[in-house]
Amino acid sequence: MFDKLVMASNNVGKLKEFSSLLAPLGIQVIPQVELQVPECPEPHHTFLENALEKARHASRMTGLPALADDSGICVEALSGAPGVYSARYAGEPKSDAANNAKLVAALQGEANRRAWYYCVLVLVRHADDPQPLVADGMWFGEVRDEAAGAGGFGYDPHFWLPQHGCSVAELDAAEKNRVSHRGQAMQALLAKLRALA
Repeated sequence: MFDKLVMASNNVGKLKEFSSLLAPLGIQVIPQVELQVPECPEPHHTFLENALEKARHASRMTGLPALADDSGICVEALSGAPGVYSARYAGEPKSDAANNAKLVAALQGEANRRAWYYCVLVLVRHADDPQPLVADGMWFGEVRDEAAGAGGFGYDPHFWLPQHGCSVAELDAAEKNRVSHRGQAMQALLAKLRALA
């Protein structure tokens, strides 16, 4: 087992979540920006391929094990969009506010608001790891026009959880880590890491 890895992301919210989830295993998460790793292109049409590309890139640049996630929101009425384009749905520069506004506008007059967050995690022990560890998770909810809550990031204020009676942005951070798409994927990944220890 290793005691540190590079996180192939510059997303502060994700870094916080992963650091918290990996701390019990004694694994230190180093953000790629601290190691001068430039952002990796995400040219693929699937979450899995993009996550694998990012993990290999970060590992190749640092010589460390690397963890990457690719995640986003998929909306049933939009045939799964924005999907892998979630972070840049409204274009560059990336903007949560612009992305949310575009999503709400795209759903005007649409009765079906069913959506899900999807996350795939890929961990490579080295850049040419022939057996990357892969885990994923899905979190179902619906898109609401009105934002609610000040927590979370991305689409969280508009992602309503009927089973909780609140938006993701209104959830306690510990509860979010436990039940979210990333939390589910992380638990599956942790189980694989423990099996290898």
